[in-house]
Amino acid sequence: MSQLATVPKPRRNIELLLLVLALIVGITANALVNLNLGKTFDNDFYTQCVVLTVLSLAVHISLRLRAKYADPVILPVVVALNGIGLAVIHRLDITSGDTAGQRQWLWTGLAVAAAVAVIWVVKDHRILRRYTYISLALSVILLLMPLVPGLSAGDVNGATVWIKLGPFTFQPGEIAKITLAIFFAGYLSSNRDLILLAGRKIGPLQLPRVKDLAPMIVAWLASVGVLVFQHDLGTSVLFFGLFMVMIYVATSRISWIFIGLVLIAVGGFAAYQIFPHVARRIDVWVHAFDPQYIGAAGGSYQVVQGLFGMANGGLIGTGFGQGSPQTVPLANSDMIIASIGEELGLVGLFAVVCLYALLVARGFRAALGTRDAFGKLLAVGLAFAVALQCFVIIGGVTRLIPLTGLTTPFLAAGGSSLLANWIIVALILKISDAARRPINVSADSPQTPHQEVQTP
Repeated sequence: MSQLATVPKPRRNIELLLLVLALIVGITANALVNLNLGKTFDNDFYTQCVVLTVLSLAVHISLRLRAKYADPVILPVVVALNGIGLAVIHRLDITSGDTAGQRQWLWTGLAVAAAVAVIWVVKDHRILRRYTYISLALSVILLLMPLVPGLSAGDVNGATVWIKLGPFTFQPGEIAKITLAIFFAGYLSSNRDLILLAGRKIGPLQLPRVKDLAPMIVAWLASVGVLVFQHDLGTSVLFFGLFMVMIYVATSRISWIFIGLVLIAVGGFAAYQIFPHVARRIDVWVHAFDPQYIGAAGGSYQVVQGLFGMANGGLIGTGFGQGSPQTVPLANSDMIIASIGEELGLVGLFAVVCLYALLVARGFRAALGTRDAFGKLLAVGLAFAVALQCFVIIGGVTRLIPLTGLTTPFLAAGGSSLLANWIIVALILKISDAARRPINVSADSPQTPHQEVQTP
């Protein structure tokens, strides 16, 4: 007698319905920009509407064919965020005369194409485990590329993190966070038992053996290296935080968090004392409203302008095109959250944060559901990378923490960030498909009946 296996519904029709709502959000935002700034609905507007719809449907159809059990919420959330970002950048282009919006549309097409390619090429996320050490080598190469003469784009806004590719610039560190997540997931899933071997116990903490600290030390040194040679505080925090969370998830030992916090404290204090650019970031954060810092080069003018802009937006915002977000330096990239806060208000800003929270939660849910340790760690790492990046940049804009140069995922102008984050979404979708995909529990009967049930 064959066993019954519970099989979740693919729920692609629910995804399609949510996708329509997400497209309405993005297209309506773009339409409001044109209406409030006196622009007509020209051919460019209708072309953009069609392009966004076609790109979204391309991912949706790919999921129907290659990952039909994937989470139905992730894609609509990402399309909504991407659509809002395109509308805000378009709004800022109109008042500033920039062409960042055109570049963002080009990168959106490339990023979605990359996501579709991942969905089709990566048949099973567990294949990536074979490339654990190749991913580490690739990560090192990507991090060193901005330091190579002739390839480096030099110092951009105080950080050496860009390379030149013809007329374009690219930030290899954005891709490195994916390859590092693959390496960490592969290494920790293979060596978890060794890492869990008992070390010295100090009070309630079970400390690991000294030789098991090597991966943590390497991650710490890599983060410090990014800080020292590339002057990129945000990326160094992102890389170390990524590894610290993944090793905690792999071992469930609070001692790793304790050790990580100690290393962060030591590294942060040393960086403040040794590197002038770090000390300047901290001083600007602490004394943001001091006139001496507001007027200084590389001072707090950007943050203060963003704060006053969000204060001007109040609860419900000034409306698209009715505020002055263009007065904030880098309003379409580093400070796009301040632009949204001014014109959509606290309500709109909370809505955007909720979309991010939903995206991260669904990533963690995929990690909980998948059956292999590598997939669990990879999904957690990728979802946490998005969460930490959002926290660092939104915290910096709102002056909760010092401002760094990270971009807001899917919203901010920046092709490398958009490309990397769409690839992250594709990988999480593949992992969620594996997590929800049914298993034939009857090994001797290929015709095992299944009972279809609803799953959230």
